[in-house]
Amino acid sequence: MDFDEYRRYDATGLARLVAEKQVSAAELLAVAQERTEAVNPRLNAIVRGVSATPSDDLTGPFAGVPFLIKDLGQDYAGLPTSNGSRSLRSLPATEHSTVVRRWLDAGLVIFGKTNLPEFGAKAISESEVWGPARNPWNLDHTPGGSSGGSAAAVAAGIVPCAGANDGGGSIRIPAACCGLVGLKPGRGLTPFGPGTAEMMHGAAVQGVVSRTVRDTAAMLDVICGGEPYGPYTPGMPGASYASCVNEEPGKLRIGVRVPSAINPDPHPEARAAVDTAVKALTSLGHEVEELPEAPFDDATLAHDFLLSWFVNLAWKVAEAKRLTGAPDAAFERDTLLMAALGRATSSVDYVDAVQRRHEHTRRLSTFFESYDLLLTPSLATPPPKIGAFELPVTLQRATDVLLKTRTARFLRNTGIVDGMIRDNLGWVPYTQLANLTGRPAISLPLHWTAAGLPLGVQFVAPLDGESLLIKLAAQLEQALPWGDRVPAL
Repeated sequence: MDFDEYRRYDATGLARLVAEKQVSAAELLAVAQERTEAVNPRLNAIVRGVSATPSDDLTGPFAGVPFLIKDLGQDYAGLPTSNGSRSLRSLPATEHSTVVRRWLDAGLVIFGKTNLPEFGAKAISESEVWGPARNPWNLDHTPGGSSGGSAAAVAAGIVPCAGANDGGGSIRIPAACCGLVGLKPGRGLTPFGPGTAEMMHGAAVQGVVSRTVRDTAAMLDVICGGEPYGPYTPGMPGASYASCVNEEPGKLRIGVRVPSAINPDPHPEARAAVDTAVKALTSLGHEVEELPEAPFDDATLAHDFLLSWFVNLAWKVAEAKRLTGAPDAAFERDTLLMAALGRATSSVDYVDAVQRRHEHTRRLSTFFESYDLLLTPSLATPPPKIGAFELPVTLQRATDVLLKTRTARFLRNTGIVDGMIRDNLGWVPYTQLANLTGRPAISLPLHWTAAGLPLGVQFVAPLDGESLLIKLAAQLEQALPWGDRVPAL
């Protein structure tokens, strides 16, 4: 099999070829590795190799299909999980993550780990330890983050599907940047064990980025479900998620919101992406209505998200230091600044932000009493250029002084958090809602900009809405096919 033939199949299709003995797992891995050698030096999507020896004896729904995992939250026993940080680059994992074990049990052939920002803390994938991952559609632009390496690899055809996770948009943002399908499951549906029960009070979940809806659905079947050491047993659907691909969603009532409190005037391409989706939805018989205001307090939600993120990052830095003895110099400047802001947050303020998630959830649940889904752009702007969010040199020096003198905590009440919300979430203000409320959401590649960059749209569903999202996504995939769009890399 050559690359052109390999690229025509998704993971489900490749698995069928292996099952029918039309191709071997070794042949598929050879093509994937050859493609890696051809494009990864330019993409920097894969940062660590995994020794893979595919066998004809592999079993499972994806037996023999090449696969990549993210270098965060997806441990592979014996190999370090760097989290995109120099501090953890050499600390090997002692056991497979539950989700990795489930992928291996499904017959996937894992041969590499993918790029990300340090601790997954940004919507771009530009860590100092690995260097920036690049977007296959235009190498000057970001593939998004934090699962940017996985998205870049899938879009470039190295693999048809790759591991990802999402604590604030880290599946949906890179999917939107790279022209892929990105489903964030609801809280607790996918496992984070055995090393931890759940991340960020359940806001972070495991998943994949893929080229097709049926791969996304079938992969969710593979990884969903509780684990003995988990915090709870999630409710499971009556039928498989894969079966939903062939089912009609019925007539839906969908509310649309494009402006946000963080970015009240999104890029015209973001509006164009939603307009494309609305036109398709209307032609399919769905009722679509523009909302005069957001169905939740998006300004407060953004502040609560970032504050809790800073506290979580402060804990991650402390944990990395405990495990490795790493000094401050082993962490990036931005990470240390965010961690300092996290440490400066009082326990009462932190619990306050976490408790307010229930207010956001109640308001969103009230919205779902009248609507089936919420539609937004996935991004407020096209994918930014590499380096767009680097601090100016003067601010870098000022930050270094604050960190060295341990006075960064005094920035807590200077409005810097509001500035970071504007600067860092301004282009991705839509995705955090689903994380803090624990609701499922999906990004679909329905639009490409005039410059040829993808810009997806997002659908947010109520509890247990994964099946509905898959049904609608499959319907839109038929109406606006994206599978024939490939980057000229």
